[in-house]
Amino acid sequence: MKLAIASFLIGSAAAFAPAQVGRASSNLAVNELDLGVTEPLGVYDPLGWLETEPESFERRRAVERKHGRICMIALIGQVVHANGIVFDGYISKSMGLKFSDIDPSCVGGKVLGGLTAIPTAGLVQILLLMGLIELAWLPASDYSGDYGVGWFGEDIEDPEIKARKLNAELNNGRAAMLAVFGNMVGEASTGQTLAESWGDGAILGISLS
Repeated sequence: MKLAIASFLIGSAAAFAPAQVGRASSNLAVNELDLGVTEPLGVYDPLGWLETEPESFERRRAVERKHGRICMIALIGQVVHANGIVFDGYISKSMGLKFSDIDPSCVGGKVLGGLTAIPTAGLVQILLLMGLIELAWLPASDYSGDYGVGWFGEDIEDPEIKARKLNAELNNGRAAMLAVFGNMVGEASTGQTLAESWGDGAILGISLS
């Protein structure tokens, strides 16, 4: 999972949102280029891609949105696992391997986390699920990001409210991408899990011991 997250982070694109480019997503009924413009950065396009490659904006925004969504879920997973909450039972009964036997942290420089401890059959199932999601369920070719599920199952008709929530989603996704990567680096460099560094105050830069 951490390998997948790392690849998502490397491929993640920054959000671009200048007013002078008038492209919009008809599916979302809001101007995509107005989303993600947040002070103090405002329009964030350090590489000038909006000027040199404006036709690629839609795909890069779709990539950013999807990676943000994945990382928001992944961050919750990191917090849950760091607190010792795992599935009960075996991930592979034939190998006598329980879910609780797998350490998902990056402590000790394990860049891949617990990925290498998962049996081959389990990894194949993960890859097949990812392929199903990318090709059929939530196809990567659909740049709109609107997969018909709405906001908690409800479509938002008011364009102002929809734009505000989509903007919040983008910014929360950006924060989650940084948080997931930061946690991986922190665990590998400090030798402490997220729960341990929070417990002794290291994550806050103070000592609670």
